[in-house]
Amino acid sequence: MGARIAVIGASGYTGAELLRLALAHPDLEPVLATSREFAGQPVRSVYPNLPTDLAFTTLDLDAAASCDVVFLALPHGAAARTAAELAARGTRVVDLSADLRFDDPEIYPAWFGEAHPEPALLADAVYGLPELHRAQLRDARLVANPGCYPTATLLALLPFLEAGVIDAATIVVTAASGVSGAGRGVNASVHFSHVDSNLKPYGAPIHKHTPEIEQELTRVAGSPVAITFLPILAPIPRGLLATATATLTSSIDPASLLEARYANEPFIVRTGTWPETKYASGSNLAFVHAVADPRTNRLITACAIDNLGKGAAGQALQNANLMLGFEETAGLTGGGLYP
Repeated sequence: MGARIAVIGASGYTGAELLRLALAHPDLEPVLATSREFAGQPVRSVYPNLPTDLAFTTLDLDAAASCDVVFLALPHGAAARTAAELAARGTRVVDLSADLRFDDPEIYPAWFGEAHPEPALLADAVYGLPELHRAQLRDARLVANPGCYPTATLLALLPFLEAGVIDAATIVVTAASGVSGAGRGVNASVHFSHVDSNLKPYGAPIHKHTPEIEQELTRVAGSPVAITFLPILAPIPRGLLATATATLTSSIDPASLLEARYANEPFIVRTGTWPETKYASGSNLAFVHAVADPRTNRLITACAIDNLGKGAAGQALQNANLMLGFEETAGLTGGGLYP
């Protein structure tokens, strides 16, 4: 018997990916998978790829609270309220919404249009990027799993901002994500006939991941950082490529900095050439590369991840491994699916 886990909101893409990974994990036992839409139906009737006899249920807080870790794959707002109920019962929680990601509760209404539903939780939540907050995550009981765009952007920029070799005021990020990042719901903007053979910028300059990226960059830089961020919808099911540029303040070898910063990180791959989303598909890996452009004196850095893997479910499982004292890589050792 492994650690018992619950996935709340298990019928969405992220929740289903969590189940897929957890079912292959040597130390985890999924015992609860909730879905309002499919309650009462076998998980395999919705996701035939998942080898489980579990059925979707409605949310039972008592049953969830009895688990060792609860993953919340719920919409913004609803996630915080459920997290508060579980935290009050002493249950470990990994929240994949944006509800617990901000240090300052006033950021939430500015970017999400409503007051934060549970501001008292924020002081106890640890931002779940292990490459930046591993020590705190080992003792955490409440983890704010990062967004997909912030994960790739931060991994691309952290070594250079930490080393103080770029001007943080000049950071520009352009990132393209697969359609699964929009969730399982259907609307015209993600209809096949619109997305196929098409690239579409969206959300700029007020995409909801912007303050999350700026918060963590500010934490590293030690002074306020504001970025220009342009997200792009790409005609692929899953995958995310973030590219960032910034003015250099020192003469550097970017590859050496990446190697030094990520030498002991189990999921960061220094490619030596520009990364591709296909490399990361189905995995928790992040592929990074960077060069200095002597003509413009700017850094160009990039990171490719699976938006449902290291950008969501894979990273959530990585965080749970740290919280439970398991090997950080447990259940996450598979490489990407290529081609």
